Amino acid sequence: MSAVRPAGETRTAPAPAAAALPGVLALGIHRIRYEVRRYFRQTDTIIFTFLFPVIMLTIFSVAFGSAGNLGTAPDGSGGVSAAAYYLPGMIAAGILLSGVQNLAVDIAMERSDGTLKRLAGSPLPVLSYFLGKAGQVIVTSLLQIAVLLLVARVAFGVELPTDAGRWATAAWVYALGITSSAVLGIALSRIPRSGASATAVITPIVLVLQFISGVYLTFTMLPGWLQDVAALLPLKWMAQGMRAVFLPEALAAVEAGGSWDLGGVLVVLLLWLVLGTVAAAVTFRWIRRDS
Repeated sequence: MSAVRPAGETRTAPAPAAAALPGVLALGIHRIRYEVRRYFRQTDTIIFTFLFPVIMLTIFSVAFGSAGNLGTAPDGSGGVSAAAYYLPGMIAAGILLSGVQNLAVDIAMERSDGTLKRLAGSPLPVLSYFLGKAGQVIVTSLLQIAVLLLVARVAFGVELPTDAGRWATAAWVYALGITSSAVLGIALSRIPRSGASATAVITPIVLVLQFISGVYLTFTMLPGWLQDVAALLPLKWMAQGMRAVFLPEALAAVEAGGSWDLGGVLVVLLLWLVLGTVAAAVTFRWIRRDS
């Protein structure tokens, strides 16, 4: 005989997903702390991912600083210092390195040494694993940008924007850039056949992208066909979006289309975010199928 419930009392069915969510988030936060600590314990990662844009900014600023301002008018007026000119591109390159190179190499090595296989057999939720990776990418990339801005301002006297609208543009370009780079990094982690070859496979891809996307070379200096190729890829648009934030409006005329084209930046980065997410979902495996 069933017990009679008092009037007005209702029985609510448990919500397993809702009950499990705090645990997933707690594990995700724990993974973020673990991933960030591990990131800064790897000397090669610090040099070739975290500090690389800072090193390149310093080299270009010193090498071209004595040549006068870049982007000057025919009468020699206007323009910006070499450090100010290269800062936006280095920020964009840092975003790409933090998302693509960092995750592609890291996940490929974890798959190769059996870490992913062990995690797949553990109670760790998949979402917590990816929260850890995403959190590490966001934390380290924001720290990297802070260091770049500090070096540019203190060491080279670069004037930073004071307009809130420009910083808002920087925020959404960063958000789309880092998320699209992260999902592309997850997808590209499938390419290396072993952890030992991961750096050798991924680094050249990222380096070539930097040379053809307006990071090291003025974009309009490139041949037309190479500009067309780079315009299909995300880094060109990340760098262009950051130039819209940190460079004077007059320098927009130097861009390939004669403007910053922030609408194009938004569309292309959103497209790569969608394509990268689909590619990551389709290609990600805890172990290689041929292992």
